[in-house]
Amino acid sequence: MDNLWTFLPLVIMMILLVLKTPVAYAMLFPTMLYFVFGQTMSPYEMMVQKMSTTMETFTYLAVPFFTFAGVIFNYAGITNRLLGLADLLVGHLKGGLAHVNILLSAMMGGLSGSSLADASMQSKILVPEMVKLGYDKSFSAAVTATSSVITPIIPPGIILIMYATASNTSVQKMFFGGVIPGVLLTLGLMLVAAIISHKRNYRGSRTQLASLREIGSNLKESIFALLVPFGLIMGLRFGMFTATEGGAICAVYALIVGIFIYREIRLKDFFPILQETIESTAAIMFLLASAQALGRYLTWESLPQRISEALTATFTTPFVFLMAVNVLLLVVGCFFDGGAAMVLCAPLLAPAAAALGIDLIHFGIIMSINLTIGGVTPPFGTLMFVTCQITETKMEHFVKSVIPFLLIEIGILFLCTYVPQVVTCLPNLLS
Repeated sequence: MDNLWTFLPLVIMMILLVLKTPVAYAMLFPTMLYFVFGQTMSPYEMMVQKMSTTMETFTYLAVPFFTFAGVIFNYAGITNRLLGLADLLVGHLKGGLAHVNILLSAMMGGLSGSSLADASMQSKILVPEMVKLGYDKSFSAAVTATSSVITPIIPPGIILIMYATASNTSVQKMFFGGVIPGVLLTLGLMLVAAIISHKRNYRGSRTQLASLREIGSNLKESIFALLVPFGLIMGLRFGMFTATEGGAICAVYALIVGIFIYREIRLKDFFPILQETIESTAAIMFLLASAQALGRYLTWESLPQRISEALTATFTTPFVFLMAVNVLLLVVGCFFDGGAAMVLCAPLLAPAAAALGIDLIHFGIIMSINLTIGGVTPPFGTLMFVTCQITETKMEHFVKSVIPFLLIEIGILFLCTYVPQVVTCLPNLLS
């Protein structure tokens, strides 16, 4: 009977996931059954206590702060200013709007922190403009979906905070670890977009390079947005604040910019801002609380240790282990949102990585990139579905167009996997 209750919750969870039950409920329901009926030695109060203490974790306070800041920036007109700056910088190139699309995702990384939010926003704003200029719709949708992979990798991506807490690693170091991979993804996607645009003769949104005066004028408007990721990184580097305190500072800063500098936030906007923030935060925190409850069951049954021992016995070298993890997570990312997949997989895979001597910051960035790329991958990627639905692009056309962009992203993933210094050189500055 004990053996039955050891694995039954996992079996029930997988059945619920196959039935497309929301991930938080799929984790919580079998865990509740385990603690209520499965083990008299493990009272259900443990599950409730674990969930409630998760909400009080200092690190997780960063989630509502950064979410609040991102929502405010959307209402403050930051997106349009960054869009204008990106257009001035690269709009004159062949395939200019494709480059604008990619560059905007990189700029928005420190603001939205969400690949789905970025994909939705750019599908509505940029894809129609690209189609008007003669860009193929499926190409435009593919650029939008794959560029959204950049957003959560550049700090302060929420997925980086999720991994740091699940693996008991430094949020600051995770933020630093995402910078160079984020830049490489940006440059790689722009290279692919340039090659395709030259072949198809996609013209830019501008006829010539913007003057220094134009760039300077727009930069003056956009500088307050660009200071967020830069200021966050510098503040963390010099120990001025923690990641959670940085989130609070970003939220206050966003309010000041929106109300007093750009003057686009009005009194009537406060309720929608709070409502959107609360809804987004509640969804994330409920998912994290459910994951912690599941983690309590896993720990009680010593499953992470068992899985770690099995993995290290099967894959005896870091090279082979990382290859297997990359393949596994690309598949997992097809079925689950990156954040949900992270809270499921990190507690199971991180101990095995540590046992093989793999740096956990390096491993976390690999997981973050991998799971986000999985969101673009057919047949079930969430980023693919969102982009195709909003842009009204046929799935088969999207799949054909997305292949070259996926290949470059997977290439950069393997570069980060097997050249750890790409990820670890900046985090090591904090040591």
